[in-house]
Amino acid sequence: MAPPAAAPSTNGAAPPTAAPTAPPEIAPAEGRLERLRGRLARSRSGFGQGLLGLLGAGELDEESWEDVEAMLLQADLGPEMTSELVETLRTELARRAVRTSEQARQLLREVLTAALRTDLDRSLRALPHDGRPAVLLIVGVNGTGKTTTTGKLARVLVAGGRHVVLGAADTFRAAAAEQLGTWGERAGATVVRGPEGADPASVAFDAVKQGTDEGADAVLLDTAGRLHTKTGLMDELGKVKRVVSRQAAVDEVLLVLDATTGQNGLTQARVFGEVVDVTGIVLTKLDGTAKGGIVFRVQRELGVPVKLVGLGEGPDDLAPFEPAAFVDALLA
Repeated sequence: MAPPAAAPSTNGAAPPTAAPTAPPEIAPAEGRLERLRGRLARSRSGFGQGLLGLLGAGELDEESWEDVEAMLLQADLGPEMTSELVETLRTELARRAVRTSEQARQLLREVLTAALRTDLDRSLRALPHDGRPAVLLIVGVNGTGKTTTTGKLARVLVAGGRHVVLGAADTFRAAAAEQLGTWGERAGATVVRGPEGADPASVAFDAVKQGTDEGADAVLLDTAGRLHTKTGLMDELGKVKRVVSRQAAVDEVLLVLDATTGQNGLTQARVFGEVVDVTGIVLTKLDGTAKGGIVFRVQRELGVPVKLVGLGEGPDDLAPFEPAAFVDALLA
């Protein structure tokens, strides 16, 4: 049976919304990236296909290698990652004597997949432990799709049989709590919220307590969007984590980044990492950019795995990130 859709915070919550009468139908999380492959068409057209066209043409002259380099830079891989990939491709192209487009595709697939670090742990720590639910803190700047991501992630977890509680710790926007409440109904999850302007750390604390009382598997805490240049707001985010940690360890800090922001997104990520120790990246709006290379770059420069990607506006368009499936989509 689905849990109630809303639960009051001790801060004096808004009236609870009605609980769903039955668990909603949710697409399974497994294989989502494969099913959403078509959403990567824009990234593919500006990246994978262009590289295949160059590498499959046989022996490349210096001008062609400059074109390869320019294409990687335009795809937002960044100068360091681009230099590494070009060097690897030049070496392997010669060693394997690549002459056909199919040989080029296989080479490119192996090199790009390896560059995405298949050794990184992309699993979500979303299982209860020590008598407490797992706690996942969702952070990021305004406009990246944080609240939507929180709701979609709840659906991913519920689809896997998890009992989820959502904490509306973005108390500066009344719309954020309302939006999260709607996602709670869609996912069949409890939502804990306080009045507008309540202390975010207190609401987060109450959400974890509610999750513990319900025997939930995971508590997802949606925080207010923060400009990484605003010291006070970033300090408050650190406070949320500290207060929550008094009753349960924070198992994941997921930083939501807009895939279209490029270098600015990486700058944001570094600052958030200094405040709350980011454990994973969620890249949203990946379907709306021709710069699919941001996935490679964010991992290279931050040393943090991309764990989830947003590939559309639908409620189930958040997918666990799978390097091989992503590269296949780029080269399809």
